[in-house]
Amino acid sequence: MIRPELRDALYRRREVAALGALSLPGFWLVWLGGYLLLPLGLLLIAASVTLAWLAERRLRFVQSSAAPGMVEVIEGQIGYFGPAFGGLIAVADLTELRLVSAGSRRLWRLTGAEGETLLIPVGAGGEAALYDVLAGLPGMDTGRLLAAAEGLSAAPGSGNLPRLQAVDSRVIWRRPARAVLT
Repeated sequence: MIRPELRDALYRRREVAALGALSLPGFWLVWLGGYLLLPLGLLLIAASVTLAWLAERRLRFVQSSAAPGMVEVIEGQIGYFGPAFGGLIAVADLTELRLVSAGSRRLWRLTGAEGETLLIPVGAGGEAALYDVLAGLPGMDTGRLLAAAEGLSAAPGSGNLPRLQAVDSRVIWRRPARAVLT
């Protein structure tokens, strides 16, 4: 009865819709009024709108393409497990985030303090968890992060590690320099 494209779009936005629906009891409490119900209703509306806004930003970050592999964030480590390559990197050790384009393939390139690098294809499964971690990095401009993610049209790759010789690379974030006290 419902077209598959519409069903998929509604399913993808289910979190935003649920949080938007959470504001309806808040409007009812505001309508009832009073010294207790009015502030409680306003608080419920503000909380649901804020959470829906954050869910919408996370949704904008996640690409709909089906890249190979899975992203996992477990106890302060970002992990990518793919068919041809993968690895782990500690969030505390991150020094740089880049968006790398190699042919039709787009990858997030996370660099650690010791020079270790983790490549994550855009559109890999579990990418929403990656947004939550990246948005919390010190000095991260989430607007720039979202603009970079939205400008992508990641095509599913062959699963092999791309050659990174002639690539387009944009720095999205660098860890702010730490002051040295003498």
